[in-house]
Amino acid sequence: MLSLWVALLLITSCLLLPTESEPDNQKVKQRALRQKDLDIIDRYNGLCMQGSMGPPGRDGTPGVNGIPGTPGIPGRDGAKGEKGECMRESVEEAWTPNFKQCAWSALNYGIDLGKIAECTFTKMRSYSALRVVFSGSLRLKCKTACCQRWYFTFNGAECAGPLPIEAIIYLDQGSAEFNSTINIHRTSTVEGLCEGISSGLVDVAVWVGTCSEYPKGDASTGWNSVSRIIIEELPK
Repeated sequence: MLSLWVALLLITSCLLLPTESEPDNQKVKQRALRQKDLDIIDRYNGLCMQGSMGPPGRDGTPGVNGIPGTPGIPGRDGAKGEKGECMRESVEEAWTPNFKQCAWSALNYGIDLGKIAECTFTKMRSYSALRVVFSGSLRLKCKTACCQRWYFTFNGAECAGPLPIEAIIYLDQGSAEFNSTINIHRTSTVEGLCEGISSGLVDVAVWVGTCSEYPKGDASTGWNSVSRIIIEELPK
């Protein structure tokens, strides 16, 4: 079918070719006929089926870097921050142990009011605390209800930081006479921490006295046994 059309178009073109004797208007008509034939050929070619798509091509060679851009406009200063706190680095000194012990083989002290024993201690720092311990035998006798108090003093005054360091013995039922069989001696301990004592020499002492609102009895301290005062300086 295609060959028939092509043959017809060639014959038509040959018949319509102008000769030297043809007038100009005849040439115009021939051009119009040739244009019409070309249109018919283009329309016929459009009826052809389109083939399948070919394989994708490979990526091209990467391009070179572009010209660097110009620097941007500098930013504005931010809002002023709040004032910070002043921090000081504190270097703590190494703590050196500081303690002392005073001991007695047998005090056998039978007083009811007064100082029993003392021990002098050198306190190294003003901000430290003192730990004190008294360990020894204590006893109390009386006919009626009585109470005795054993306590510490520091340079003659009781502890005020925060409270006194003390221990008491209270006896409710006694005998008709002081030399009765109710005569028990027991090893006891008086212990505590005291703050607010200045540095330097400190006279630490143990005393015996009365309790408030109760009469005194027959007290005894350190009978037939070892008694001791232990003092230790501690960091706060």
